[in-house]
Amino acid sequence: MVADESVAGVVESDPLDRLGFLLARHGAIANNRVHHAFVSCGLGPRQGTTLMLLGKSGHMAQQALAAALEVDPSIMVGILNELESAHLVERRRDPSDRRRHIVAITDEGSSILAKTQEAVSDVEQELFADLAPEEIAALRTLLARVRTSPGESACSE
Repeated sequence: MVADESVAGVVESDPLDRLGFLLARHGAIANNRVHHAFVSCGLGPRQGTTLMLLGKSGHMAQQALAAALEVDPSIMVGILNELESAHLVERRRDPSDRRRHIVAITDEGSSILAKTQEAVSDVEQELFADLAPEEIAALRTLLARVRTSPGESACSE
């Protein structure tokens, strides 16, 4: 059976079981829970995501950070201004190219990041408690194959 036929069969049985609706519903719930996890750590979703990304390397070029987060550079400036005001990140000129800024997580930012990662992990453990590790891996693989456009906005904030 091809994918179109299996999807069509579900449409006829229960319209609310359509994959688009299920993804939207579960995605909205997951998004809400992750949002609350960030807020419980004193961060907005974009701030939290930025810290989590910086946590991998400790520092990144500001342009690379904006590209990785798929946000306009002007939006990135606002996010970084907030994080810098809270002493969670700092921006420095790149010594090899004075036009570039390097964004680095601070010790205080690392402390908040640890709390944030724990809060997000708690959300994920709750969401996927009924799935086996191999099912979670399969879900991740399948979601990576869902066709969305790279420039398509996922954040309405």
